[in-house]
Amino acid sequence: MIDEVDRLLVEWVGSVLKGTPVSLAAPNGEVKGTGIYLYLMQLAEMPPARGGRKRPPLQMSLRYLVSASAEDPEEAHRLLGELVFAAMEREDTEVDFDPVLPAVWTAFGTAPRPSFILRVPLRRERRQPEVALVRSGVAVQSTAAISIHGIVLGPGGVPLMNARVECPALNLVSQTDHHGRFRFSAVPATPPPEFRATAKGKVLLVRADSRSLGGDPLVIQFDKLE
Repeated sequence: MIDEVDRLLVEWVGSVLKGTPVSLAAPNGEVKGTGIYLYLMQLAEMPPARGGRKRPPLQMSLRYLVSASAEDPEEAHRLLGELVFAAMEREDTEVDFDPVLPAVWTAFGTAPRPSFILRVPLRRERRQPEVALVRSGVAVQSTAAISIHGIVLGPGGVPLMNARVECPALNLVSQTDHHGRFRFSAVPATPPPEFRATAKGKVLLVRADSRSLGGDPLVIQFDKLE
């Protein structure tokens, strides 16, 4: 992919400076005569793209050192000036005017020369995860809500007042009246709900049966209390 960027930049320079040779080599003075150097100096990190539900592309910034060469320094300056203004007109690149350190030119084995950095973004789209298509409607199961009433009895069939009756699955609580009666106005019929009765420190678990689901009172009886 980087080689494709190289090719496009070379073509772009050729469109700006007709007939001017372009080299991707380091500006080390080995190329004689007039020419433009497009030297890829660095691959720089770019923040990941955001937004949308798709996976963001992988991306980075290519930093090209751009300089000009000519036997006549004025001609080299003219070429560089034409090119930098053309680069500033582009919307898909950025121009960086930070000076290149002298040590870089020393490493190239040549004297420092006017230049600029051309930043070119490079992106690669990522493969999106496959999402299974829903080819049928969503099945929604519902169950009727019914009311359940009952009575809590102690030993000998004595109604228990102020006994606590809970439906844990629905986080519902009821308190028996002075006749030992309780009621839940809306509970699901299926599966049959389970109730927990507490009286004088004793706990009893009872599941609703077909008769209580059909309207008969649910009888919860403690055989022993304290």
